[in-house]
Amino acid sequence: MDKQLKIPQGDEKVTVELTRKELMSLAGIRFHDNHKIEVSARKKLHEILESQESTPSQLLN
Repeated sequence: MDKQLKIPQGDEKVTVELTRKELMSLAGIRFHDNHKIEVSARKKLHEILESQESTPSQLLN
């Protein structure tokens, strides 16, 4: 029972400005002494997604 999720404009490209550390944290590298790096990166991604009004907020999690 696979359900397909259709996201309007899902193939549209967006640009997000991240630091190298933020990019590394999103790629799975852990900075145990500084969790704020990953939080900052995720916040930037959520801000971009929220700025796209056509994307339902429940899809952001």
